[in-house]
Amino acid sequence: MDPARENETELERWNRRFGADGYLFGTAPNRFLAAQERHLRPGMRALTLADGEGRNGVWLAERGLKVHSVDFSGVAIAKARALAAERRVAIETEQADLAQWRFPKQAYDLVAAIFIQFALPDLRARIFDGIRQALVPGGLLLLQGYTPKQLEYKTGGPSEIERLYTEEILRAAFGDFEILALDQHEEIVAEGTGHAGLSALIDLVARKP
Repeated sequence: MDPARENETELERWNRRFGADGYLFGTAPNRFLAAQERHLRPGMRALTLADGEGRNGVWLAERGLKVHSVDFSGVAIAKARALAAERRVAIETEQADLAQWRFPKQAYDLVAAIFIQFALPDLRARIFDGIRQALVPGGLLLLQGYTPKQLEYKTGGPSEIERLYTEEILRAAFGDFEILALDQHEEIVAEGTGHAGLSALIDLVARKP
């Protein structure tokens, strides 16, 4: 390991990754998210968690949603603002550590949680509880993540199995929601240099009762 990186904090690590030229995960929306366009309506209030450089939040804003884009990295947020300006849409951005962030109550019609797998189980449970709290009744959760099989592919995502999703984990967290889709599959992911190659994925589309 580079000695200069041995003692860097998690925030410093993400700022370094997002500080490279270009967009780490590209500027196109996540493929799963884009496939859910039929659920979107102009004027919906959307929360994009760990939105990074804004590719998903900006895409939602282009479809007329009112987007609140939250990320840990100020460097990423600056890029998200630049991307929104380039695409001529407005998004509300906020730098926040989701380990400390207070989820508002019944504030959003949609929550997009795309590859937010930085969280170990205790924090993941708090974030999932926050999502449940933040959605209005009838609100929609769009979530995609990696399954444990992703450790075989090493084409993106965390290296610790504790951070990965199974169907059991997602059903335990959102089993009282109306599950519109819960699908495990493998496909080639091409999202910048951050996610590239054959990947083991799980998708969840769920509506709060």
